[in-house]
Amino acid sequence: MTVDARDRLQELRSEAQAQVAATDEALRALLHDREGSHDDDEHDPEGVTLSSEWSRLAGLADAAAAKLQQVDDALARVDAGTYGVCASCGRRIPAGRLEVRPFAEHCVACAEKLGR
Repeated sequence: MTVDARDRLQELRSEAQAQVAATDEALRALLHDREGSHDDDEHDPEGVTLSSEWSRLAGLADAAAAKLQQVDDALARVDAGTYGVCASCGRRIPAGRLEVRPFAEHCVACAEKLGR
């Protein structure tokens, strides 16, 4: 299970890194676009405002960074030999949960109690 888990987590890590890079690049491009603009984009009748696009991209960047952190934490648990063990109660996390959420650190019962 650990080898399969590590492989799956490495795939997820690569995907998350790509998402982080893509959102960072999009934010840099938007920042570049904003540098030359002194207009009040909130009153621009065409398209999405720069401010709302910035908010959307910032949210995507935060989500990608959080996912990358969750995957890195799961890989650390694999290395420590605690992957698949609930961080709250110490019981095994069901394989079905780990299949759907490979970076899960709590069993279903504990996750429900914690609201996760």
